[in-house]
Amino acid sequence: MSNAGRGADRAPGTTAVDPMEDLIIRGRAAMARRDYHQAVDLFALAQALSGEWNAAPSRQLNRALRQIVPRWHFSMMNDAARNAAYADAIASVVGPGKLVLDIGTGSGLLALLSARAGADYVVSCEAEPVVAAVARQIVAENGYEERIAVLAKPSTDLVVGTDLPARADVLVTEIFDCALLGEGVLPTMEHARREMLAPGGTILPYGARLWGMLVESRELYGRNHVGEVCEFDLSAFEQFRSLEYFSTYLDGYRHRRLTEPFPIADFDFGDEVVTDSYQVSAPISRGGIGHAVIMWFELHLCPGVSLSNGPDQPGSHWRQAVQTLPSPVEYAAGDRIDLTATHDGERVLVAVDRSSVGDGMCRRRA
Repeated sequence: MSNAGRGADRAPGTTAVDPMEDLIIRGRAAMARRDYHQAVDLFALAQALSGEWNAAPSRQLNRALRQIVPRWHFSMMNDAARNAAYADAIASVVGPGKLVLDIGTGSGLLALLSARAGADYVVSCEAEPVVAAVARQIVAENGYEERIAVLAKPSTDLVVGTDLPARADVLVTEIFDCALLGEGVLPTMEHARREMLAPGGTILPYGARLWGMLVESRELYGRNHVGEVCEFDLSAFEQFRSLEYFSTYLDGYRHRRLTEPFPIADFDFGDEVVTDSYQVSAPISRGGIGHAVIMWFELHLCPGVSLSNGPDQPGSHWRQAVQTLPSPVEYAAGDRIDLTATHDGERVLVAVDRSSVGDGMCRRRA
């Protein structure tokens, strides 16, 4: 950085400060404008100048890093069911002679599992440079640096013959949010199949099913709606509510299940997704007030190995997806819930048909 730029973030007329304090001031300015990568660089330099784990730069550095690398990574890495399922599936499809492409490597765990399973070579990509650098460190510290390459770029920027020595025999990934699609798995898979996977190559996971369930829960509904509070009408704030789902653990809220789990959509990651709209109908097993549709996925990693983040899977680091209805609907046992689920390749949205169904009646509740 030029000398002209060193004081650019400091207000005119301020007195000179020592180099470490100057870096902290500029790092805080970067944080204020949400330039977290520059903040990390500045606070890391301040930390180096301190010569010890000094409280001021280390705390500021940690705050910047947490903006780039959310804390949920830790619960993900410690998700025993997830790790065991992926380890079993990788061991069943990866072996000597295989070139593996690992998309969205994070800590590098799936790459390490692939190398341990006998892969000749693993190319891992991670779009976040800070995370990629740590993944390289982890790979090296575990003794696999000769067989695993970690590239700090998105998979869509990889080039066969440059980044990949050849088209991959096996594609491994875990880029799924609580409702399956929210981390861009569909366009990522489409590009990987077209550009980087060998003919007849294996995709892990090879498919998934999205599940849903209607619940009654005023507490969940209140996470995304507001009306009268302290005898004041706050309903105008409803214009800011989420039209799409948010994530939470269903068992953290009082609720009643009004339907059994029902399938919403199936996805084959080895083939092009040809529809973005799904018609779903499910019987109401218990009468009550419908407040939200809960969604989760079931991943098909390989034949015989599946993984789910459903509400009956304790310990999953993934939460469930919750989409509240625009307004509560009263259902009687014997009614049906009819809904249309659509996605734009990234987010799933469900729309509930409120018309009369069967012998019962769906009634809008104020």
